[in-house]
Amino acid sequence: MEKNTINSLSSEIAEVLKVQSKLKDFTPEGYFYLFKNTLSGFRNLHEGTDLKSLTDELTCGKTVFLVDGYNKFFSIDTYYVEGRSITEPTSQNVIRGPKECFVENISVNISLLRKRIKNKSLRVEDLSVGYVTKTKIVIMYIDKIAKQEIVNEVRRRLKSINIDSIFDSSYIEELIKDDRYSIFPEFLISEKPDSVSAALLEGRVAILVDGTAYVLTAPGLFMDFLISSEDYYYPYAVSSVIRIIRYIAFLLTLIVPSGYIALTTFHQEMIPTQLLISIAAQREGVPFPAFVEVFIMEITFEILREAGVRMPRVIGPTISIVGALVIGQAAVEAGIVSATIVIIVSLTALSSFALPNYTMSNCIRVIRFVLMILAATFGFYGVFMGLLVLVLHLCKLKSVGVPYMTPIAPTSKNGIRDAIIRAPIWDIKDRPPAISDDKTPRVDDTNPVTEEDREKPEFR
Repeated sequence: MEKNTINSLSSEIAEVLKVQSKLKDFTPEGYFYLFKNTLSGFRNLHEGTDLKSLTDELTCGKTVFLVDGYNKFFSIDTYYVEGRSITEPTSQNVIRGPKECFVENISVNISLLRKRIKNKSLRVEDLSVGYVTKTKIVIMYIDKIAKQEIVNEVRRRLKSINIDSIFDSSYIEELIKDDRYSIFPEFLISEKPDSVSAALLEGRVAILVDGTAYVLTAPGLFMDFLISSEDYYYPYAVSSVIRIIRYIAFLLTLIVPSGYIALTTFHQEMIPTQLLISIAAQREGVPFPAFVEVFIMEITFEILREAGVRMPRVIGPTISIVGALVIGQAAVEAGIVSATIVIIVSLTALSSFALPNYTMSNCIRVIRFVLMILAATFGFYGVFMGLLVLVLHLCKLKSVGVPYMTPIAPTSKNGIRDAIIRAPIWDIKDRPPAISDDKTPRVDDTNPVTEEDREKPEFR
């Protein structure tokens, strides 16, 4: 319990006891409500009658008050844990935009969202999940903007969870997914309050879990994982170009290794003559086929990536860079792999780092290996069949009942304008129709400022 809270609670109780000593004819019920009304200024005051509720309140760190002769109790939230202060994001770094990030204290996270959305329609619902840990979970949404059926579905799924412990929001994500066997994420994960606030204003539902700095927002659609919050902090033309580059990086990450394997193994006639001669000269003396070369280098890079994450922060990046350079150069000089393979793997790795969402990047890493195997077995026919199955799987997926490929399939004219490119803010008037039923324009330009207005002295 925080020291200031202890002092405030002690003084309030002392005042109640002084009043109580002067009241001789008060009933136990009267004393109970005297205490309750006096302490009503403390946060999360709760009243109950059964022993189980009382035990739950005590184990959650709350202070419980009982009056002899009366069969009710009330509790106030005096629980306080010293935690990490608000710092910059670690996994969603931005150059321009807010630098705040969520922390492990759920009360602080709620206040960060309330600071940005000062509206009475912002709803906060408390739940408890995990019959051993009793982890506090909060659902946040904006009433009349979020679709009520989506809110009800999220609430139903959370209440249906039957597990002994919840330690991170990833537990929740895995337990309430529409397709539990799909490797694609169906919930947006963010540690930035501005990103979650923007999602709430679009009609999404936020799920906050006590003890984790990552907030889930639902529904999470495929296109959302390729969009960064920083896109809206730069001019729309610049952001549109950057977003297109990001889509290109997504495709390069997915198909460059498998495309190289298919070309060099089955379709050499598709390679220009000069380039084919150069590749053949580099591969002279290499004892492995193209698939084995690419596989060795991809696995080596993945090991270096994981090692860099697990190493101490000071030396991790240095070891990763030096390790990649030394191993790549040594492998080429030893004749184990060709120089072209090093370029292919490096381009793939750089492209994967251009994806703004780390969860989606992990999915593409796995799919890349599957496409490599198909390319080594069937050539471009296998690659195209793999991509076709991937597209069909994405079209089949849903996130809280909303089609995963919205607004592309099914096509939404209003939604697609801010999917491939970034439309101007003044032109994004409607909320995504698949997520929100609210028809109120987000931008009111019924009385735009004219050139004549700009010339007026009061405008200056």
